[in-house]
Amino acid sequence: MSRYAALIALVLGGAAIWSDTNREKRAGLDVAAVVSRAAEPVAAQQRAVIRREEIIPTLKNPSADGREFVFTRAIYSGGGWRSNSWATDFPKADRQFLTIIDRLVDLDAFMGENAVRLDDPDLRRFPFLYALEVGYMYMTEPEVVGLRDYLLAGGFLMLDDFWGSGEWANFEAEIKRVLPEYPIVDIPLDHPIFTTFYNIEEILQVPNLYNAQGGPTWQRDGITPQVRGIFDAEGRLMVFINWNTDIGDAWEWAEHPYYPLRYSTYAIEITVNAIVYAMSH
Repeated sequence: MSRYAALIALVLGGAAIWSDTNREKRAGLDVAAVVSRAAEPVAAQQRAVIRREEIIPTLKNPSADGREFVFTRAIYSGGGWRSNSWATDFPKADRQFLTIIDRLVDLDAFMGENAVRLDDPDLRRFPFLYALEVGYMYMTEPEVVGLRDYLLAGGFLMLDDFWGSGEWANFEAEIKRVLPEYPIVDIPLDHPIFTTFYNIEEILQVPNLYNAQGGPTWQRDGITPQVRGIFDAEGRLMVFINWNTDIGDAWEWAEHPYYPLRYSTYAIEITVNAIVYAMSH
């Protein structure tokens, strides 16, 4: 058995029993309870957020010390004043998510952030890749080639935090450069990614911290959340597209006393499902 196969067996075996009376929870894996308990010890992190201008991305991947999973964020080229859009919420959102997942899943995860360029040959070391604000993405040709090779070799890309028709049009043009022969399709709720670990029956629109305080949950003309994907010739989901939603912001502010629990719970559950799917396909 490969180490990835062994990991998935461990993850799924450790939480194999569903509650007959509450389909939203597995024994010992109540996301809402974990997030609620995390509020007090993590609150101090809000006073130590690294500013974007202080970020100096390293292209040298950190040592994972033999860990089975490394949460990896894509560094991509952008345009104009949004040239660093890949770094939105970085690294706090990544660290916060890893802290919560460490309490939820028996997953041997590297507990630090890991940002990797799309044209870095080491990208293939990491089966799960996260990218956000791709409405401002303008990839170089080496980045296009690197991302295509990564996906066709078995990699999985989760996309998040881009809104409205304008940003969609830019993203669609960019991803067509990468995978021109594969269509973008809606992912039905009966697809395994919605039941791989947690049972998700509704697509929620996850707002940022400000909008979650009672304003509209959408931005621009992105009123309706959409979950779409790109599948390879064998039916494997390669690109998991979360449009008109901000899942990463829910990780970042999961411990905030005024961030609604239903949004952070959904954001964590859908991401755990995506990770388990990526590691097992």
